Amino acid sequence: TPPPPPLIIPFLTLIPSKIHYTPPPNNSLLTLIYTLFTPLLDVQYLLIGAGTASVSAMRAILKADPQAQILMIGAEPHPPYMRPPLSKELWFNEDKVESSQLLFNDWSGNKRTVFYPDKLVDESELAPGSPALLKGVRVAKLDPTKQTVTLEGGREIKYGKCLLAPGGEPKNLAALEPSDSAPCLSSRVHMFRNIAQYQQLSRELDSAAKVLVIGGGFVGSELAYAMTRTGATVYQSFPEAGNMGRVLPKYLSNWTTRQLEQAGVNVRPESKLMTTECKDAGVEVTFTSGEKLVVDHILVAVGLQPSTDLGDSAGLEVHKEMGGYVVNAELEARSNLFVAGDAACFYDPVLGRRRVEHHDHAVVSGKLAGENMVGGSKPYHHQSMFWSDLGPNVGYEAIGLVDSSLPTVGIWAHKETEGSDIKTEPAAGEKYEQGIVFYMDKSKVVGVLTWNIFGKIPIARQVIADGHEHQDFGKLAKQFDIHTKE
Repeated sequence: TPPPPPLIIPFLTLIPSKIHYTPPPNNSLLTLIYTLFTPLLDVQYLLIGAGTASVSAMRAILKADPQAQILMIGAEPHPPYMRPPLSKELWFNEDKVESSQLLFNDWSGNKRTVFYPDKLVDESELAPGSPALLKGVRVAKLDPTKQTVTLEGGREIKYGKCLLAPGGEPKNLAALEPSDSAPCLSSRVHMFRNIAQYQQLSRELDSAAKVLVIGGGFVGSELAYAMTRTGATVYQSFPEAGNMGRVLPKYLSNWTTRQLEQAGVNVRPESKLMTTECKDAGVEVTFTSGEKLVVDHILVAVGLQPSTDLGDSAGLEVHKEMGGYVVNAELEARSNLFVAGDAACFYDPVLGRRRVEHHDHAVVSGKLAGENMVGGSKPYHHQSMFWSDLGPNVGYEAIGLVDSSLPTVGIWAHKETEGSDIKTEPAAGEKYEQGIVFYMDKSKVVGVLTWNIFGKIPIARQVIADGHEHQDFGKLAKQFDIHTKE
């Protein structure tokens, strides 16, 4: 619905009902008039970003104050949804009609949708205890001193408490940016982050397609495996020696690469993309090895750039190395202004300053921010976890500092003998079907990864929180029951 004509706008302030917001046309005079005469909305709790962190914060606020007045603002045209299924479960649903409707089967076999079930009314129906969503709108400016935000189009909203949970944008490679010499890249390169990108790719993929996934981390490896389910020919390229080489110890990274190769992925480790050229048959890519491939689609999964574009206007500190807004242990950046999710560079009392980009962190940090927004003063101490599934032989859960640059101790089960081995640098060729990896800072455990063992994260979380020094890892591993048949 377009905004009312300028002559009508002054009279709208006399109407008691709320007005549905639609940005005015790109005309400076109309924008000025529209801004001056549109009533200023004053909300108790403002949530910038309509993702998992904001949903989690909203739930925490409503639990403490069921009559809270909450407005959520999101740039996408959709209600809040979960992102992990976009690179996992949606591709495994053999019912293409259901997957096109964003339905998937979870680990227990139950049918689910990516959308959260929480009821969010239109902004025009905002009321105490009835949270509202303003979607398809971006925040252009944030003023923590006046406690106001300015939307694109000029409208201002005042807040009592505000949460910044803008997430981030996927990074791209310079060689894959569209140009006059490579116009085909605009339609053949996919930055995989949201529903629109998933829907476009799922429509265009078929069994005759050739797909190149760039990136060997979580999302890149998950996408490479998921693409094999479409029948497409799948290539994967990354600079590390093996899949998830920045996370897994070398022997486990190499073993994971072999599992993906057996699943049908043509893996190109220690390989970087150098150049691209548009061809009639697709995009010709050239790697540092000299190899050339012609592919139909290129999926880029090389990391996330946290969205901190409001930092300048808000006067917020952005961490130079880690990225994200710098916040304290209570996730507060300024008075009455909190940050959660991908964009929060927070202080962890156990592990130091960190920034985390996983789904569970969005849940945990959003919940904590929400609790503190309603008067709490809780520090971040609940370690979030992450998980990944790369076929029937590779499934893991992890928590804490899980970094391949750290020393590790792995305990691996022998299914035939019910015994186990303690390994720091296992020999090549061994099977790693079930076990646990401890990531160490001297003699303290700072990270835990359970391999094809599930439901043990609460134990791992306690081991990290205790901060004890460990020498007997066989004894420590007994807490995790690595021979479990689950």
